Amino acid sequence: MAKKKKLNQGQQRRVQANAQKRLQQQRPEQWQEDELGPSESGVVISRFGQHADIQAEDGAIFRCNIRRTISSLVTGDEVVWRRGNETHSGITGIIEAAHERRSELLRPDYYDGLKPIAANIDQVIIVSALKPEFNTDIIDRYLVAIENTHLEPLILLNKIDLFNDDMRREIEPQLDIYRALGYTLLTASCKTDDGLEALKAQLAGQTNVFVGQSGVGKSSLVNALLPEVDTATQEISDISGLGQHTTTTARLYPLPEGGRLIDSPGIREFQLWHLEADQVTEGFRELRSLQGHCKFRDCKHISDPGCAFVEAVAAGQVSQMRYDSYLRILESMQQNRPSRHAPPR
Repeated sequence: MAKKKKLNQGQQRRVQANAQKRLQQQRPEQWQEDELGPSESGVVISRFGQHADIQAEDGAIFRCNIRRTISSLVTGDEVVWRRGNETHSGITGIIEAAHERRSELLRPDYYDGLKPIAANIDQVIIVSALKPEFNTDIIDRYLVAIENTHLEPLILLNKIDLFNDDMRREIEPQLDIYRALGYTLLTASCKTDDGLEALKAQLAGQTNVFVGQSGVGKSSLVNALLPEVDTATQEISDISGLGQHTTTTARLYPLPEGGRLIDSPGIREFQLWHLEADQVTEGFRELRSLQGHCKFRDCKHISDPGCAFVEAVAAGQVSQMRYDSYLRILESMQQNRPSRHAPPR
């Protein structure tokens, strides 16, 4: 008997996607027109396959089907929906349309291309921590993505209860680099409540999204800010030293002080291969004004004669830490780019 060929990961994903598409085409819309109420406005609290939780204007939450005509729907989307006269298997309504997004934060997926993380957001809080590790590279990657979408970034160093004198001497100079660039930077601890009031004030009146590595404490921060929520949390893995994924889908929470907070799933890395090289440069505030000032138009900004970037680093106008991070991002874009995506110009 011939041995059955094992599908690779990409083939498995396509098989699953095709199966989901067939199920979607076969699924009835549940309600007839006369079984639905009038159109209402709402916001997507969370998305689960072909269902989504909607917060109505009165604050109540309803689980709804999604019309097949809606091509994309994520947490934070503003929608038009109708509630059913009866509940079918826990589904209480149907989403009929989504309004145009005022903003969105995207991240590239190796198989699915660009995927929105959240919609209609004002501020992105990049959560970092001393455990699993303080990583300026991932902070810089998020800053590049945020700067290119013209959203407001905030850097939050969590778990400062773990700070000791050695850590402070190592990390504070790195934090000062971001402060000097004009970034808002806060510190917090869910165990001691340090910094939480300042964080609440920064979040008030805006739609915010927490992003960052797995294990940096985003869900713990949600619990500290909103004790009634009680989201699932996990400690750092003792074996790998890496954070573990506790939030599996983005979810929106209203804030008592006004505004909203979206908790997004943690990631191990954040790639930028969907951007072009000049967009990466645009994402570094200190390098923007240097574009076009190199001696040669095709300058690689490494060892080329007359490179304005290298000269700025030598003169102390650009930090070595950020310049090295910039070069690592450009290098990783070439190494990790899927073959079907063209390289940046």
